[in-house]
Amino acid sequence: MEIETLRRRVTEEEFDYQILLDVLRAYDQPRAKIKAWLKNKTLIRVKKGLYVFGEQWSRKPFSREVLANLIYGPSYISLDYALQYYGLIPERVEMVTSCTPGRARTFVTPVGRFLYRQIPPAAYAMGVDRLTQDHGRAFLIAVPEKALADKLVADRGADLSTPEDVRSYVLNHLRVSPAGLKKMKKSLLAAIAKAYGSRRVRWLSELR
Repeated sequence: MEIETLRRRVTEEEFDYQILLDVLRAYDQPRAKIKAWLKNKTLIRVKKGLYVFGEQWSRKPFSREVLANLIYGPSYISLDYALQYYGLIPERVEMVTSCTPGRARTFVTPVGRFLYRQIPPAAYAMGVDRLTQDHGRAFLIAVPEKALADKLVADRGADLSTPEDVRSYVLNHLRVSPAGLKKMKKSLLAAIAKAYGSRRVRWLSELR
C-alpha cells in the first residue's frame, strides 16, 4: 500500500495505531510498513500508539491541543498554556500543560513537551470546556477561572499566605491584567475553591 492511499483514508492529522492497522489490514506485513514510514519520516510517532503525518504528507498543521488530550488521559489543558491560550498572560508558553486525576507525568516528544499535573479527582471535572478548532477537531481545556485556580494550587513554591499575596501573585507575578481578572466569574471560582478545599482559590474568588 502506498502512502497516498493511507493519506486518503486517514482524514485527521493525529491518529492512533488502531487506525493504522485498520487501514493496513489487507497488507501482509503492516508493522514492517509502519516501521518503514517512520524511518523515512512519512509518519512521526508522538508516543507509542499515537502518530501524526510527516511534513511532506500533512494537509494542515497538527493540533498540539488535541495531542495533549490524546497523549495522556483523562486530562484537560490548563495552567500556563491555557492562560496563554486565553491571552491572560503575556508570555509565550511552549510546553503544553494539562491537569489529570492520574499521576503527574511529563512527555518529551518529537512535536514538543507535554506536562500533566495531578489534581484531586473532586476538582477535576469542574470548569472544563470542550473547544472545536477550525479544522473540526475538539479538545478539553480549562475555562479561564479553572486555569488560574489550577495554577494557584500547583505553584507550591509561592508564599501565598494572605489575600494580598494572592492578588500580587496574579497581577504582578503572572501578570494577569486587571481587566482579565475582573472578568472572572466569582461564583465559579468559589465553587472551584470548595472542590479543591483551597484557601488560595477562595481568596482569589473574593478579590475585587
